[in-house]
Amino acid sequence: MHEVIHPRPQLTRKAWSDLNGVWHFAFDDANVGIEQGWVMRPEVFDTEIHVPFPPESQASGIGDTGFHPVVWYRRVIQVPLEARHGHVLLHFGAVDYIAQVWVNGQLVVTHQGGHTPFFADIRPALLSDREEQVIVVRAEDQPMDLAQPRGKQFWEEKPRDIWYTRTTGIWQQVWLETVGHTYIASVRWTPDLDQQRLGMHIKLNQRPTKPITLQVRITLHDQLVADDRYQVYDQEFRRDLWLDTRNLNWRKVIWSPDYPNLAEIMLTLYEGDRVIDEAHSYAGLRSVGIGNGFFLLNGSPIYLRLVLAQGYWPDTNLTPPTLDALREEVELIKALGFNGVRIHQKIEDPRFLYWCDKLGVLVWGEMANAHHFSTEAVQRLTREWMEVIERDYNHPSIICWVPLNESWGVPHLARNRAQQSYVQALYHLTHALDDTRPVIGNDGWEHIASDVWGIHDYAIDGDALRERYGTIEAVEQTIQLRQPQFRLLSLPGYSRTEEPVMLTEFGGIAFAPNPGEPWFGYGTVNDLDQFLHKYEELVSAVLDSPSIVGFCYTQLTDVQQETNGLLTADRKPKLSIEQIYRITARPSRALPNEILNYIHQAAEALTQNTD
Repeated sequence: MHEVIHPRPQLTRKAWSDLNGVWHFAFDDANVGIEQGWVMRPEVFDTEIHVPFPPESQASGIGDTGFHPVVWYRRVIQVPLEARHGHVLLHFGAVDYIAQVWVNGQLVVTHQGGHTPFFADIRPALLSDREEQVIVVRAEDQPMDLAQPRGKQFWEEKPRDIWYTRTTGIWQQVWLETVGHTYIASVRWTPDLDQQRLGMHIKLNQRPTKPITLQVRITLHDQLVADDRYQVYDQEFRRDLWLDTRNLNWRKVIWSPDYPNLAEIMLTLYEGDRVIDEAHSYAGLRSVGIGNGFFLLNGSPIYLRLVLAQGYWPDTNLTPPTLDALREEVELIKALGFNGVRIHQKIEDPRFLYWCDKLGVLVWGEMANAHHFSTEAVQRLTREWMEVIERDYNHPSIICWVPLNESWGVPHLARNRAQQSYVQALYHLTHALDDTRPVIGNDGWEHIASDVWGIHDYAIDGDALRERYGTIEAVEQTIQLRQPQFRLLSLPGYSRTEEPVMLTEFGGIAFAPNPGEPWFGYGTVNDLDQFLHKYEELVSAVLDSPSIVGFCYTQLTDVQQETNGLLTADRKPKLSIEQIYRITARPSRALPNEILNYIHQAAEALTQNTD
């Protein structure tokens, strides 16, 4: 059965409506739409598009992959007169890259950033004498602008190597929400596992004109663990909420891949006895960090078994084909033996993160990078990255932030002081915005500011990996002297202390392509037996390392010409799921099952309450 998930799962209300579906559409290759007044000219929109699928995708009904830097959308919606008692909020999950939105000819919002949400209160622009209202959207996405955070979207017309077809315009949910005059604009939850409490930071849309009351009710497994009321006098409100978990076993309290417990939170604003806003949220009680060369989850070492996922589908590009596809993706990741996923060069749909929260999959949050260094590129990425952290801070599944990958956007990092300062600034800025998670300033190589030493090494045989990482001494020598992928792992003046070492990209085994078809992979096999043998050879070499405490295998699925997925592009396993699970989930030498069992037993003894 299809389960409807709110487009903003961390702050949900009942009064919302889905605006996906058929919109009218027009290309504006000559960029004349503003000058010619397309906002008020419905006859210009002579094509239909299925939102939220981008025009490059087949699912959009257009499927045009050529260069179209400016596109326009138009739709007539119904806003009932009785729904306009407070604010009417028009939300966009993501529009790539610069969006302008008009309602009934009035500009209501402009937003820059192709991966982050924005909204506008459109009530002042609504026509008062009718329910029908007209929304017009202009999106500008310059295909060859390398200072624009674009991730894997290629700046050439046809995809090749590791680069994919672009995604232009609306590519995540559009929706409408009605709220009262004073409402909860955002929530932030900061778990404190040791004290079993939640830090709460709530922002209202405005400072209350009169005192109001906030009620917070928190349940775990249908048991009420907090029920507090507070007087609110200002626009921002902070409190620490202690959770009464005395009657719950620790397995029903903590959040982890094995026990993905979520505290359900109901927030209610009162003005006197009258409810003026009610919203639902959730949180996971867990901690992440590093210590003694390990990655720590809930204070204990955990071996990270991540798979790299591009979040790309054959007929829909960066947009999932259905909401069910998001859940199925998370379920497949777990079924293959991985406990986490690295969403690569993409800010994924919040509903994917919801399923990671709910089903127990760890996530590395990674920014889509620019590919050129300039003042403008720095400003663009920094501004959007701050919005990413704000959007996704509450998800317990996210355990690490990665603003840059493989020196993309900082091509002269090894010798350019400005680029080095940029990486260091992003690292410290990320910690300033979120001091609860580790940060990797630049993943893969050329480390200059990082809590984790992530190494990218696409050696195609296990012996090479064992030579580089098979002993503690070999790992240290590799960090100091070797150059996997012909890059320095550490820049001069920056050395490793207690940071964990992980192979954050490796593998990339591809099937031999069909004759005449373009393809890409880091190593090629010709049949399923070879594929199984090579996957086991590479993964076993990593798991046998005494110093590598986590990995990220490239990759989950094939993507266009990349044929190196464990699954095909349409999510069909190339090998049996059981075979992949057996290899992926076997014990590691760095953190064998005996140690894990001891950790679990010790934690249970310390936190044992009553069942």
